[in-house]
Amino acid sequence: MKQAWRELGTLMATTMFVYTVFMRLLPPPLRDRIRRHTRKIIHYLYPYIRITFHEFTGENYFMRSEAYTAIQTYLSQHSSKLASRLKAEEAKSSSNTNSPLIFSMDDNEEIEDEFQGIKIKWVSNKITQKTGSFSWHPEEKRYYKLTLHRCYRDIIIGSYLNHVLEEARAIEMKSRELKLYANSKTKWSHIVFEHPARFETLAMDPKKKEEMVKDLVKFKKGKEYYKKVGKAWKRGYLLYGPPGTGKSTMVAAMANFMNYDVYDLELTAVKDNSELRKLLINTASKSIIVIEDIDCSLDLTGQRKKKKKNGKSDAREEGKGAVKRSDGEEDEKGSKVTLSGLLNIIDGIWSACGGEKIMIFTTNFVEKLDPALIRRGRMDKHIELSYCRYEAFKILAKNYLDLEYHNLFPTIEKLLEMTNMTPADVAENLMPKSLDEGVDTCLCNLVQALEKSKQDSNKVEINEKGEVQSTRE
Repeated sequence: MKQAWRELGTLMATTMFVYTVFMRLLPPPLRDRIRRHTRKIIHYLYPYIRITFHEFTGENYFMRSEAYTAIQTYLSQHSSKLASRLKAEEAKSSSNTNSPLIFSMDDNEEIEDEFQGIKIKWVSNKITQKTGSFSWHPEEKRYYKLTLHRCYRDIIIGSYLNHVLEEARAIEMKSRELKLYANSKTKWSHIVFEHPARFETLAMDPKKKEEMVKDLVKFKKGKEYYKKVGKAWKRGYLLYGPPGTGKSTMVAAMANFMNYDVYDLELTAVKDNSELRKLLINTASKSIIVIEDIDCSLDLTGQRKKKKKNGKSDAREEGKGAVKRSDGEEDEKGSKVTLSGLLNIIDGIWSACGGEKIMIFTTNFVEKLDPALIRRGRMDKHIELSYCRYEAFKILAKNYLDLEYHNLFPTIEKLLEMTNMTPADVAENLMPKSLDEGVDTCLCNLVQALEKSKQDSNKVEINEKGEVQSTRE
């Protein structure tokens, strides 16, 4: 038998060599004709079809394929039982899994699946290429290859692939963990999002909270409505107010309520508009894209037409959007994201990529932002998160002290109306500092802090120039 295989291998090698030499001696027209007939013969003798699913698609391969991700999820449920070589990753949370490890097919590994009695072979492959002529950093392009017999083509394409996608969605929903993404150049990295904030525990005006929840529910169910009116299925929220009023907590509560991933976009880490666009394309649907403290991220204030003393235009008027240094000069190595580039990302053509997305801006100084950035249609809903008032305090008292009412509540209510204290400061005073501190001690601490804040706010006067001047000694 070994001798027979050796002879067969030698014959095949000789045949290929003779075929190659023969093809080089033939004129091009005849060569092309022979190649066409050769392909027909191979197609007849090899009755299998191959379908390839690449990890990234698009002209420049920077858009992650949802089909690839779904196949990866589907095969990961089968690979631990069928594959002989596996990749193991540590599960970030054990709440949805029975094992601390997650297994998937290793590179160049294959497994066999079965559907309606049909055998289907899956192979996981990887191609390593250089990113450029002068670059020594390899780029890996992964893909899955599906092989099936020609006679089952309609069943596999029509039913099996739909079965794979549907089962992958079911697996994702069953074991879904919210993720918090951060950007680095044109790529996202993520950790498990485990923020416990919920609307029930959010310290804000109950009417505003109810209005917010209704708006989110309407958006989540509005796919057909957005399609009907010809708008991209997205919504923008502007959260503004003093520091400590719960803007970041609001974002976390929205993510948990909607069951959306969060993409924390740091604009100063983005090189230019092109990188910003690539980052947006690589965000998944059912996600929240948040830019916190946007007034500090880039120079996006409202005076776009302001001229400098030397006669040169402001950076945003020139379209550079460079980051400002403390000495007033532009940092050439900083971000070149422009205001127009950011506006196109929010509600331009590229904003429709993926669908079902929420864009959130947070700021402490809404008056500093360019009106074009926060107009209705871009930031559809403006939500002011202000100082703590009595209704918000009752929520905090319930959260921190499990308290519905106390004889100090009326005093606290009056003090909250007479002074401005953020929910963060109120919560800090309500939180027990030791095991010995009880409810009475925490509430007394809050009363003292409110009275001190009231006294401090009264120790100011307005001078002749209309400026606030402290009268403290």
